[in-house]
Amino acid sequence: MKLKILAFGIAKDIFGAPEKELEFQDGLNVIQLKEKLEQDFPQLIKLKSYFIAVNEEYAEDDQTIVSTDEIAVIPPVSGG
Repeated sequence: MKLKILAFGIAKDIFGAPEKELEFQDGLNVIQLKEKLEQDFPQLIKLKSYFIAVNEEYAEDDQTIVSTDEIAVIPPVSGG
């Protein structure tokens, strides 16, 4: 299945674009998505933490993703 993945903050810099369309296996869950993204974009591993949002809500690692889902990579937010 093809997924469009939106990137915010430093993730946009890591992807080199505000969004990427990538091919994944059917039945993918969030942890598998993270593993694939970290394989394709190793700089993600250097982030202390980042979140995956599915349909504008933070996702749990075991959540299954379908092709119609909107996926976003949300890096840690800093500020003061």
